[in-house]
Amino acid sequence: MTVTRPLRIAPSILSADFARLGEEVKAIADGGADYIHVDVMDGHFVPNISFGAPVMKAVRGVTGKVFDVHLMIAPADPYLADFAKGGADIITVHAEAGPHLHRSLQAIRALGKKAGVALNPATPVSVIQHVIDDCDLVLVMSVNPGFGGQSFIPESLNKIAQAKALIGERDIDLEVDGGVTADNAREIVRAGANVLVAGSAIYAGNDPKTYAGRIKAIRDAATGMVV
Repeated sequence: MTVTRPLRIAPSILSADFARLGEEVKAIADGGADYIHVDVMDGHFVPNISFGAPVMKAVRGVTGKVFDVHLMIAPADPYLADFAKGGADIITVHAEAGPHLHRSLQAIRALGKKAGVALNPATPVSVIQHVIDDCDLVLVMSVNPGFGGQSFIPESLNKIAQAKALIGERDIDLEVDGGVTADNAREIVRAGANVLVAGSAIYAGNDPKTYAGRIKAIRDAATGMVV
């Protein structure tokens, strides 16, 4: 029997107005977000710097939504406990960011959090074949990590399908991050994804009055409610 996982929309706060970050997080939560996607960048593993665990902890109290934390940092292991204590519910590390992926996934679960692994565009799905049973989430990067506002890489659809085949019947979410919009949400879901990360497609203009409509547009497109 095929397992159908619930669709989740996860706005990335990387595109939020940082001058009023707490308000921005509350606005997307109230607007229908399922997860709050937290992109953490170190200026080393990726060519940009965002924020650390203290900033995430500061906005954790504005919503009870799932905090989906994507660590684009290397090494990640020394910071896992900080993000866990700061309120992360899911912690995702990159397969490319360290030599001991299995150990990292075990460490996340030992902290009582769900463990995810992210794959850059050039990284094959086969990299996670031998750790798939230690994953709660697989994240396919559909852009090169480090900056918001990039266009979706079309080849990612094949990769999403490959990841879905590897996951099979397992209780694992398949997330896609990068260039997700209402225009491509349906084909991304058809390829096998059930968690859609969107940054500028939701936050563009930073007008909270638009967030609910944009979240709904992506959700409706993904579920085939609109053409």
